[in-house]
Amino acid sequence: MKKVYTIGRYFRKKFGEDVYKVPLSIAGFTCPNIDGTVARGGCTFCLNESFSPNLSQKSSKKFYLNPQSPENPLLQKQLEQVRWQYNATSARLRGKYGVKKFLAYFQSFTNTYAPLPTLKALYEEALKQPGCVGLSIGTRSDSVTDEILDYLADLAQRHEVWVEYGIQSVFDETLERINRGHDSANVREWIAKTKARGLKVCGHVIFGLPEESDEMMMETVRKAIEWEIDSIKIHPLYVVKNTALAVDYLKGRFTPIEEERYIRLVVESIKMLPPSISVQRLTAGINDETLLAPEWCRCKHTQMRHIRAALKAAGYVW
Repeated sequence: MKKVYTIGRYFRKKFGEDVYKVPLSIAGFTCPNIDGTVARGGCTFCLNESFSPNLSQKSSKKFYLNPQSPENPLLQKQLEQVRWQYNATSARLRGKYGVKKFLAYFQSFTNTYAPLPTLKALYEEALKQPGCVGLSIGTRSDSVTDEILDYLADLAQRHEVWVEYGIQSVFDETLERINRGHDSANVREWIAKTKARGLKVCGHVIFGLPEESDEMMMETVRKAIEWEIDSIKIHPLYVVKNTALAVDYLKGRFTPIEEERYIRLVVESIKMLPPSISVQRLTAGINDETLLAPEWCRCKHTQMRHIRAALKAAGYVW
């Protein structure tokens, strides 16, 4: 049996022990695909305020950053959020698993979409926290700059630094269909620039996007490999309420991917990966009242049990 090169195995090899991610969600961050910079409404599968009038009304007075924001009145609140979220989650992980080292994972929205002084303050605050050995920064390829990458490359001289890009699909017709706001050439360009600075890249891909064939999904994985990503996350597309995708689903214009098909494509993807590319995630889902479909995305534990069984049948151990 061949072991899947998971991100856990990567960390244990590099640090000699487990390293866990601590997810952080910081107030004031948004996305250029939501605020109108590149598009409006966000990706069709994304639950966001611009699509939900009720959410928008509740938050009409909220302040949101963009790279040109002249000031950041939320900075002290954001720094406090970094501290308490990091310390609460890391304490729980220490107690449950005995973990001592962590990556601060800036997860929600676009975490480079702010003025550089704000980014520096937040990233460096995270790196000050007990046991923090580095950063993982979730963002979009149209929301980074050379200046940001130069700064991250400097941090990477002393810390573990990852940039996580949403590739989703390499087909421009798909990206347009989901209202992504940029094309695949933009993703390729900024992954190359990120890699050129010695930074590690995790690429996110989605299986089950509207009108994509199996061959298209596998081509996205192949291109991501060609672009020399260091790690991969694979997600199924599921439908949540108050999204444009939900409208299409309820009107019969979108059919979610079936679990059997999804798992088969995941196994084929694992077979394609070279030994240098680690795997960070093979599925996703949500178990609350917002999920409309597919029902199999409700329980990630059940999904992973089925995926492990399929991998084992193909000669792999997760």
